Amino acid sequence: MAGLYLSENRSGTYRGETKITKRGRPGLRKILYLTVFNMVALHPEFRALHQHNKHVKKMNGMKSIMKLCGKLARMLVAMARSQCEYDSHKIMTGA
Repeated sequence: MAGLYLSENRSGTYRGETKITKRGRPGLRKILYLTVFNMVALHPEFRALHQHNKHVKKMNGMKSIMKLCGKLARMLVAMARSQCEYDSHKIMTGA
């Protein structure tokens, strides 16, 4: 519903820039973006994930933020479905 899926313009040998589709709710995307931006500044686990994306995976800052927006959205849906609380161990291990 957030429209955070990545798409790429391709034709033959041409490979365009990867962008988000923006086909979801713009208000939800804005809230996720602002939340992740705050979490990268204040939350040690999200800061570590952002630094890993930038330095190890060689992403630019905005692409890393968008990837973390998708991660936060998936986390919130999983927490709501399973009715469990936030566990930082699951974020860092990916379990």
